[in-house]
Amino acid sequence: MFNTDDIKAGRFISLVLRHSPEAAGVTLDEKGYADTDSLIRGVARKFKGFSADDLDRIVAENNKQRYSYNEDKSKIRANQGHSLSYVNIDLELKSPPAILFHGTAESSVESIMNEGLKPMSRQYVHLSPDRETAIAVGKRHGKPVIFKIDCEQMEKDGYEFFISKNGVWLTKSVPVKYIEKDGT
Repeated sequence: MFNTDDIKAGRFISLVLRHSPEAAGVTLDEKGYADTDSLIRGVARKFKGFSADDLDRIVAENNKQRYSYNEDKSKIRANQGHSLSYVNIDLELKSPPAILFHGTAESSVESIMNEGLKPMSRQYVHLSPDRETAIAVGKRHGKPVIFKIDCEQMEKDGYEFFISKNGVWLTKSVPVKYIEKDGT
């Protein structure tokens, strides 16, 4: 079961594997992988006593399944959400459901309705398969607002969709014409 230290270490690992590998003194390869032993040492500098067992527990118990090992567990990476332009993880190109959802805070509504969804500091816009997940995402940023995305029409119009290993749908952008504020 997660404890407070696991949550803090997990957030740090997310920062390292998605945005700032230098924070733990590691490097990421072009597929987003860091050397597992180097990551453990880097995390242990900030969280005394951090071990391979701690990392295994965080990877296994993370409710968002943010991380994955390679086959022999010598490397680890975040499954999506990278802001580093040189990281290109293998994402599965896939036809999306007709509708996906995007959760955000009230403060972002006007911008989204004027400019569409943009990846901002990430490589992709993140979309949720269901309203409940989108609400949880939106709550992280304040009072949640949910948008329905017409993925069926987007795909017909040539937009590509990918799905990460942990079930997050990704696309490069979502123009306004495919976005509808969800009133439920």
